[in-house]
Amino acid sequence: MADYAHIHPEFIPTESEADTRARRIDPALRDVGWDTLAGSRISREDIAKGRIASGGRRAKPMSCDYVLTYKGQKLATIEAKRAGIGAAEGVAQAKEYAKRLKARFTYATNGLKWYEIDTKTGVERDVDGPPTPDDLWARTFEQDNAWRNRFASVPFQTGGGKWQPRYYQHNAITAALEAIAQGNSRILLTLATGTGKTGIAFQLCWKLFEAKWNLSGEPTRRPRILFLADRNILADQAHDSFGAFEDGACIRLNPEEITKRGGMPKNASIFFTIFQTLTTEQGDKLGYEHYDPDFFDVVISDECHRGGANAESSWRDILAYFSPAVQLGLTATPKRTDNTDTYAYFGEPVYIYSLKEGIEDGFLTPFRVRQYVSDKDTYTFDGTDEVVTGQVEAGTTFEEKDFNKLVVMRERELHRVRSFLSEININEKTLVFCATQAHAALIRDLINQEVRHPDPDYCVRVTADDGADGETFLKLFQMNSKTIPTILTTSQKLSTGVDALNIRNIVLMRPVNSMIEFKQIIGRGTRTFEGKDYFTVYDFVKAHEKFDDPAWDGDPGEIIVDPSVNPGDPADPHPASPPTPGGPPEDPPVKDLIEIKLADDHIVNIAATTFWGPDGKPISAQDFIKRMFGELPELFKDEDELRTLWSDPDTRKALLERLAERGYDGQVLTQVKGAINAQDSDIYDVLGHIAYARNMMTRAHRADAGKRKIGFTYDDKIVGFLDFVLGHYIETGVESLDRSQLPDYLKLKYGTLSEGGAALGGMQQVLDAYIGFQKQLYSPGN
Repeated sequence: MADYAHIHPEFIPTESEADTRARRIDPALRDVGWDTLAGSRISREDIAKGRIASGGRRAKPMSCDYVLTYKGQKLATIEAKRAGIGAAEGVAQAKEYAKRLKARFTYATNGLKWYEIDTKTGVERDVDGPPTPDDLWARTFEQDNAWRNRFASVPFQTGGGKWQPRYYQHNAITAALEAIAQGNSRILLTLATGTGKTGIAFQLCWKLFEAKWNLSGEPTRRPRILFLADRNILADQAHDSFGAFEDGACIRLNPEEITKRGGMPKNASIFFTIFQTLTTEQGDKLGYEHYDPDFFDVVISDECHRGGANAESSWRDILAYFSPAVQLGLTATPKRTDNTDTYAYFGEPVYIYSLKEGIEDGFLTPFRVRQYVSDKDTYTFDGTDEVVTGQVEAGTTFEEKDFNKLVVMRERELHRVRSFLSEININEKTLVFCATQAHAALIRDLINQEVRHPDPDYCVRVTADDGADGETFLKLFQMNSKTIPTILTTSQKLSTGVDALNIRNIVLMRPVNSMIEFKQIIGRGTRTFEGKDYFTVYDFVKAHEKFDDPAWDGDPGEIIVDPSVNPGDPADPHPASPPTPGGPPEDPPVKDLIEIKLADDHIVNIAATTFWGPDGKPISAQDFIKRMFGELPELFKDEDELRTLWSDPDTRKALLERLAERGYDGQVLTQVKGAINAQDSDIYDVLGHIAYARNMMTRAHRADAGKRKIGFTYDDKIVGFLDFVLGHYIETGVESLDRSQLPDYLKLKYGTLSEGGAALGGMQQVLDAYIGFQKQLYSPGN
């Protein structure tokens, strides 16, 4: 590698990485203009927080030592190592940082030597030192672009530092602006629900506004921008998020405003509306026809997968009419069979950020699935149950898609309500998706009857028929400081547009036949909130089985299934139609419902456990264990290392945290124990059995073997105390041997810490024995 040792060339064996950065790397960067040339900046970037794990823990975060930014563009990343380590040791990390931040160049250095990687061409080479800002800019952008330069000169609107773009938001904004600078007129951004698409849209508009970009190609005026949504709540949320713009720049285009102004208003810069407003007649024309086709410079179509690009949709007429404008589509769903029109219209996304990436980075909350199957998922009327209303012939079969649309069974719905209420924390915010508005009313009533909460608004319905009252309930539900209402029931209305951060439970009580809709529903729970380690999907219709998409969604933490003797639930061969402007249809017209009263004890549930595989599909416990078998060698290389790690409370705790980061938290490990009939065994024995086919023993057996060795090592008083500890170990498991438990044991047995320490010869002796005896508990031969 090239030599760059002229800055503090003397090598000090004790030099730390911080010393190397201060003595060698920082001066080298300043020497070539970084942080001194106008527009250049050196920063350390916290890229990802780390996946949220149970107990408020997180996986290891990702941070880049140096990000080199010039004219608003992140041009290079640098991974630093101390001078005593080879510079090449940082190459893998440097490449990962550049990949995440979309920087073309990356460097690995120890301050003495520099190694450069061009991620676009794949060329890697030794260099004499860091490049200058202008050199790096010229190599990154081989052709100059005036609009790129103007966009780069406009800083983000951070609200006085309150908002800083996450790396993927920066990438999305930069990619969209680059597409506009290159003259592209159809642009698509695909980012998972909860990742801040509205904020991205705001920053894009801010940069376009301040740079005075418009269709003329000359910075002579500020652009006019149309923000289109399909629901009022989404248009309202977007309008409220653009408050940093100057007074009069933004207008909420709705019937009230149109009436107030006596026609379609034109004296604003950013117009927020829904498709329905523009496709409704206003005088002698449709709403959008009151504007010239080139009136808007930019049209932003929010949730564009919901029909805005559908070739047969009236919404498409709006986009076609304003065809001269640059049109930006925002979507939360990747290209799949039921949204091909969106991708055909806008083209491939200029940037993609998936739900899986958001969860792994720690910006979105992981989810778990509780799946139910009963013997009434498919029902054949045989004449033994009572027909309360309507008529039905013996032998008629009803499938999941028919329930609460053609036939209703109150007992069946009550059983489902009792099933999920018995498992959720009834004080946590919950969304329940029902088949129809009438079904949502029934489920609301059943929940309130079962919970008997003193507040009458504990569980409420929010559907189209609930009007202003429903909107009020929804706003209260979205407020983190409010606990009432706690549960909302709905049919279609809340699959999008609910930005409550603290939703902990989503209950599916109707079929979900569109992958797009399923992803939207899952997105209701992904937003992060303090103390929210995961959210749970209670699935009564096996929705997740139908829409496995691990490349986008990743794997849920776990799935638990209640199977029955007749688990039938064939998929609906007729997917739901696209939603209508202003919101999806709540209820298609149906005939009078058949009501059937079930005979007593007709519903049977049998609990069992299964798991998610790496492809996102439910797999058997045996296959799950095989998967676990393949991953354990990454955590410990052999049986001796496992024993060493497990024998010390501190290293054991670290190992358990690493297991949790990979999806094997305490709850999952407990289920694995149950799957192999090892409920009374130590997790150590379970891991040893899976990884090395060791014979398992119960905790009681292990404790007895350990007692014999302890008796030869410690005096009678210490032995008596450790025997007391082992009693708790046998009862509750290895968690009882954590270092944090020691004070509690001393208080339980001796009254106070000081009395316990005095009785056993001093606190240091107690601590040494408490840690030392665990090595004997897990020693070879036990």
